[in-house]
Amino acid sequence: MSRIIRTEANEVLAKVVEYHGFIYTQGVVATDLDGDVAAQTRNVLDQIDALLELHGTDKTRLLQAQIWLKSIDDRAALNAVWSAWLPEGGAPARACVEAKLADPRYLVEIMVTACR
Repeated sequence: MSRIIRTEANEVLAKVVEYHGFIYTQGVVATDLDGDVAAQTRNVLDQIDALLELHGTDKTRLLQAQIWLKSIDDRAALNAVWSAWLPEGGAPARACVEAKLADPRYLVEIMVTACR
């Protein structure tokens, strides 16, 4: 049986789950909630970089992304940061929707799946 690795798991969630070389992140939100959607997106992507690195991979191995925005009107600002962060030719399959997030100060939440 293959081992399942859970990073920083608690009673509700794990920050990352790894199985068979696939890396699944939690929905990542900004740690600094004072910024606009671009600043929060940069913060979230920095956290995703760190989580992927912890599991021996990086954004060049992204397979899928799910993105939730407090306001879909922020999609252009998100996309500007997102596109600059992605490696050339490395865009994953992606969904981006407007949603009511857990804290009204959250402007964006991103969850990714990657592989080693």
